Amino acid sequence: MLTLTKLDQQLIFPPVDMAHTDPNGLLAFGGDLCAERLLLAYSSGIFPWFSQDEPIMWWSPNPRGILPLDSFNCSKSLKKFARNCDYRFTINTAFDQVIDICASIPRNDSGTWITDDMINAYKNLHQLGHAHSVEVWSENSLVGGLYGVAVGKVFCGESMFHKATNASKLAMLSLVELLKSQGAEFIDCQMQNPHLASLGCIEISRTRFLSMLSQQSQQSLDKAVWQPQILNLHKYI
Repeated sequence: MLTLTKLDQQLIFPPVDMAHTDPNGLLAFGGDLCAERLLLAYSSGIFPWFSQDEPIMWWSPNPRGILPLDSFNCSKSLKKFARNCDYRFTINTAFDQVIDICASIPRNDSGTWITDDMINAYKNLHQLGHAHSVEVWSENSLVGGLYGVAVGKVFCGESMFHKATNASKLAMLSLVELLKSQGAEFIDCQMQNPHLASLGCIEISRTRFLSMLSQQSQQSLDKAVWQPQILNLHKYI
């Protein structure tokens, strides 16, 4: 029988070593998606993940998927495509559009996990300066992007999408280069999947992840990094 901690209004989570192994990482349920709870979760190696009509469920899987910035797999063909494409890259200029598009894309047979409550919660985090997006444009059309939450020098990725060739890969490359320029070391990918693995995502133990998170989350990025701006990807390729 699966026993889970039920969260109440107190801003507290159980220790992550209490997370179940099956399903991997399920730690607690309940609570809310207020900004304070979400920031506490991410800084503790925990994230919410649930479907419509389910209670809020909180996870801390073991192993953990991360993308070491120096290990991003930018192939020769991707670099060539980036040099020749007409894409334009921006940061934090269309956060609402990015998360809305990500939510509209079914991820499995039960549809999206980005519920209306999640959308509203992350849009609020964005307004507070904690959630950020990278956008890829072809002329005036948004053809790719990603969004996530910044905790110190750690970017906790949430979702990405593409509507044109290599758009999400180049969004990730733009983010990687931006973070590297600020001395960041990795992106929290939560859990590895084949697509993320192809980009360089690896699995590490939760213990090691928490140690890396603690170190990097206590450092700060230059606030100017997250100002709405055009990203010049070409100087990196």
